[in-house]
Amino acid sequence: MMPKKLMLSLTAIFLVILSACSSSSTPTTSTTTAPVGSPAAAPAASAPPSQAEKKLPRVAFVYIGVPGDGGWTYEHDQGRLMMEKELGIKATTVENIPEGPDAERVFEELAQKNDIIFGTSFGYMDPMYNVAQKHPNVKFLHATGYKTLPNMGTYMGREYQSAYLVGMAAGKLTKNNHMGYVGAFPIPEVIYTINAFTLGAQSVNPNVDVSVVWSNTWFDPATEKQAAISLLDKGVDVLAAYQDSPAGIQAAAERKVWGIGNDSDMGRFAPDTYISNPKWNWGPYYVQTVKSVMDGTWKSDAYFGTMKDGITDIAPLGKNVPDDVKALIEKKKQEILAGTFDVFQGPLVDQDGKVRFEQGKKMTDEEILGTTWFVKGIKGVIPK
Repeated sequence: MMPKKLMLSLTAIFLVILSACSSSSTPTTSTTTAPVGSPAAAPAASAPPSQAEKKLPRVAFVYIGVPGDGGWTYEHDQGRLMMEKELGIKATTVENIPEGPDAERVFEELAQKNDIIFGTSFGYMDPMYNVAQKHPNVKFLHATGYKTLPNMGTYMGREYQSAYLVGMAAGKLTKNNHMGYVGAFPIPEVIYTINAFTLGAQSVNPNVDVSVVWSNTWFDPATEKQAAISLLDKGVDVLAAYQDSPAGIQAAAERKVWGIGNDSDMGRFAPDTYISNPKWNWGPYYVQTVKSVMDGTWKSDAYFGTMKDGITDIAPLGKNVPDDVKALIEKKKQEILAGTFDVFQGPLVDQDGKVRFEQGKKMTDEEILGTTWFVKGIKGVIPK
């Protein structure tokens, strides 16, 4: 009879051999699952993941001016900050870039190290278009332009809805029915905004006229103030302006004349004579656009947002604007928000007396964005 110890030893050897054979026939994996609550199950302490580690897109903004302008660039920068806060992205900003060759160089440099680039001025259109053709994997978004590519879209808001409301207030407040408007550049977005302002004023006061001069600037306070003074010298008692600076309403305040700014709430610059002005809110657009790139749903398009979208509104009416005027503006605003009122609906007659759109006919977006004529009641020339 075999000794017990020897039998146990042989049994142990047999089990080891069996176990080894069994292991060699089963696929192996490097994944180790630790019991819940064990030290191995807890993540190792580390620094928060960087933007690159989280695979967030690299985003850049190119500004025509500086956020301190208190107007156009300020509102774009506020939109950028909203996007950064909501999406956890730190964007690159490049300020004070003139329209032209310098802009193309900047866009080219940014395209080397960014996934999304926003250009925030009309004059950036061709430089951005040229660069976008060379970088098909980068998304380019251009404010206020009209050229697109599969990787380049445009974005704008219906500021004319806001301008109509401000024009209504101006038409109610003028005493002599002569108003002035300092235009920036004779491009469609400025022309149709002046038209909307005039139509709004005429809707409550058919006797008003609007004199227009051009500064050919976006942000040049000295030039813009001089242009404003040229209109004030003609006796206008309401002055509006389409620049990024408050120079126009400041000049109006010096003459104790009602003033209307642009882009952002400019009431603090002339509180006693301020009416209001169209105001931008770019944040929601920037958030949604970057999100769509992140989730793979972005497609090039020509976005033309509405007051209902929230991209455009009017700044709070000034402290000295009468309550009945404020109520009138609010009522019309609700009609615009509800879609029951359209600013550019016929009859629309140009300054030469030609009927451009018959009674009840609405201008299409293409026709609005291609506007090159002034409505009846405007005194001024659109340079060719």
